[in-house]
Amino acid sequence: MNPIRHISVGALLCALIAAGCTFTLPEDVVDLGTQDTCPGWNPEEVLVRAGEFDHRTETFTLQCALGGLRSARPAPVHRTEAGARICYLLADRTTADQETKERYAAEGVRWAEIALTERIEPIGAVHYYLALNLGIAVRRHAALAMKNLERLAYELKQAQRLAIDEERGGPLRVLGMLYLMAPPWPQGIGDGDLALELLAEAVRRYSDHPLNHAFYAQALWDLEEDDAIGRVRLHLEKARELIEKGDWGTARERWLKELEKIAEDAEIELSELLQTAGGWREGSRHGWRGRGNRHRESARQNQRTPRTLQPARKGTRRSTWFARSDDWNDPGRPG
Repeated sequence: MNPIRHISVGALLCALIAAGCTFTLPEDVVDLGTQDTCPGWNPEEVLVRAGEFDHRTETFTLQCALGGLRSARPAPVHRTEAGARICYLLADRTTADQETKERYAAEGVRWAEIALTERIEPIGAVHYYLALNLGIAVRRHAALAMKNLERLAYELKQAQRLAIDEERGGPLRVLGMLYLMAPPWPQGIGDGDLALELLAEAVRRYSDHPLNHAFYAQALWDLEEDDAIGRVRLHLEKARELIEKGDWGTARERWLKELEKIAEDAEIELSELLQTAGGWREGSRHGWRGRGNRHRESARQNQRTPRTLQPARKGTRRSTWFARSDDWNDPGRPG
């Protein structure tokens, strides 16, 4: 019996969310094509291998594992984060087809919900990958994103409490970005101070992950602008160095583009770190060349309003990990 097909997903989600069924997700799973050349792992093997899957894992391998989960009878692997993690890794790397991306993510949400209902004790990683998949599934849909803010925050808080080490501080940085991107009270749960606190903790505890530095830089720029330009530059540079030095698989180019967009918003030229025989150094004609405060004093500093009342600045580039908060309040945006 295939558990993903024999459980009423809508009923399951409605039963789990006390406030009622707050979102509708696509129920059609992605067609994985023929799997004749897959290794033929049994559920126990998938469970072992899933713990090793990350952004470096080949797409074919992830699809084989996902196909195995779908076709297997109920097994211990279905009570873990394996299915949600695999779906997240597939969704995250799918950039050309938004529908396919959301279908992978929606399936990841369902696997996580199944795991949560099948276990007595909580697994923090299940909450974490549920939140990541849910964020991907709803972030292009304003109404769904708004309805699921509290749900996202709850899952990430559970992950922070139970699995803070997942993806090197993933629960801290994603929850921090949620508070940064969400509309503030009374429309939403946005909280700039809390966002900075969480992201600063992610950097302090897990300084070896580039996204912790990148997202902290984004928060510093969004909330403090020119007053934090030096720290923005420092953390973007550190993020770039970590990306260039590490083996991040398919995430490498996406993260570099994310850095470039943050730097562009801050009007900082992102350096290219050049690898040499003696180590890493900055090329002589590269480097950080922030444009300083001269171009914004009259345009921004003198017109700045309090954070809770401040409209989105024209041209401000919000992180692609969550929809822009002003998009969530746009009645003309499809939900």
